[in-house]
Amino acid sequence: MKLQDSVVFITGANRGLGLAFAQAALAAGARKVYAAARNPASITLPGVVPIALDVTDAAQVAAAARDCGDVTLLINNAGISLGSDLLSPNSVEKARAEFETNFFGVWALAAAFAPVLKANGGGAIVNVLSALAWATFPSVATYSTSKAAAWSLSNGLRNELREQGTQVTSLHVGYMDTDMTDGIDAPKSAPADVARVTLEGVEAGLFEVLADDVSRGVKASLSSATPAYAG
Repeated sequence: MKLQDSVVFITGANRGLGLAFAQAALAAGARKVYAAARNPASITLPGVVPIALDVTDAAQVAAAARDCGDVTLLINNAGISLGSDLLSPNSVEKARAEFETNFFGVWALAAAFAPVLKANGGGAIVNVLSALAWATFPSVATYSTSKAAAWSLSNGLRNELREQGTQVTSLHVGYMDTDMTDGIDAPKSAPADVARVTLEGVEAGLFEVLADDVSRGVKASLSSATPAYAG
């Protein structure tokens, strides 16, 4: 699909990668950008339409799809990481919270907007995943499981939406310079670069965007004798 004259709906658009997506979509010629966040007052980017949306709230998801019937590109960006391993006393509670946003939220938005995209010619969905969909380490283990599930979800949605002409693109990226990685001492990608590369991938019809060296390295390791997920 083309970004020129598109109508883009972005979750978690008030900061970080979501804000970068909104800026990149406007720069690419989008006709309208819906910027969704739990608190629409936190949306300060000129030229976008603020939308109140908690992706874990079924009523708000339904309202967004009903009220934004001109969308041609859905970007499922909203995500949380609570920093938990698998065997700590509260890991199950943290995992449930992460799954509600990172997996069930993505699923709910895709299901709600699928008829909208179909009515508008097919369009596309971008699901923001992670290199951690393919690998894990203790301090983000529950987050990794949610992103692994979201990767499988993306692949399933791609199969089921193909007939209506909807493209599904998965974004995998390592560390980005956002609030989520604050305090982590590692090379980080700029959100603006990740957003730009991802939208270029959408226009090119890619089913997957590997936005940085980390995601490319992890993906390349999967068929090797020492895959990243083996630790």
